[in-house]
Amino acid sequence: MLIRIVEILFPLFSITALGYFVGRRVKPDLSHANKLNMDVFVPALVFAALANKAFDIGAFLPLIGAATLMVVGTGLAAWALARAIGIDPKTLVPPIMFNNCGNLGLPLAVLAFGEAALAPMVVLFMVSNLIHFSFGAWLLDHRVRLLTVWKVPSVVATFLGLAVSLTHFEVWPPLLTAIRMLGEISIPLMLFGLGVRLADSRISALGIGVLGGGLARPLIGLALAWAVLQVIELPQREQALVLVFGALPPAVLNFMFAERYQQEPGKVASMVLIGNLAAVVFLPLALALVLE
Repeated sequence: MLIRIVEILFPLFSITALGYFVGRRVKPDLSHANKLNMDVFVPALVFAALANKAFDIGAFLPLIGAATLMVVGTGLAAWALARAIGIDPKTLVPPIMFNNCGNLGLPLAVLAFGEAALAPMVVLFMVSNLIHFSFGAWLLDHRVRLLTVWKVPSVVATFLGLAVSLTHFEVWPPLLTAIRMLGEISIPLMLFGLGVRLADSRISALGIGVLGGGLARPLIGLALAWAVLQVIELPQREQALVLVFGALPPAVLNFMFAERYQQEPGKVASMVLIGNLAAVVFLPLALALVLE
């Protein structure tokens, strides 16, 4: 299982390394590319993930509640940690609050638990993504109005994807494939941008990277997952997915938010990279707990 996890993570690190190599020599301006990614490619990825699987949303209501408690709970714990150690909460909270449940969590769920795990993992991804593009954006910029968050492309894509799933409407397969391929551009573009940003990061950012991304994110996540499972009854497979969800590293998307809102992107990039490196340790531990 460890080898398979490394196989999933290796392409992520390779593209990041390429971005670092380019960033050290050219220092490209990726602001427009990052905006295009957040407004077009990521929404396409979200829609394809939801529209590709028919859901009985009622069956997943307890899981939605568990996911919401976990995301909110990790955010509160991260805020308390930031205040305790004197770090700007806007820098520390998002990488701990929002994990890599898309490009890492989805394939990992299928790898560990089979195709039947895809639907509940997409539900976890949906909840995290909705909160990220609403509260997460407001946290970084209070001028973002939560009442108009429905206009955000990724939020629109989420509701459209849910509508397709709930109505069991079959999107024309070639069109869905095209949307999915468009969405898949977002992952390498995010990773390349992460590498470019790391090229400008100072060595001093390594400390916050280890603390926030490498340790706090998985430890807080696993503790919250255990606590949530004590109060919300879930099927065995969903319990296992909640624990894996808690152990996932920071989402690469955190870096793009930090870049867009100029919230110490170098530090956030360090947390994202080191957190995903630490996943080689924490994810096998989480899987060992749920697969024994």
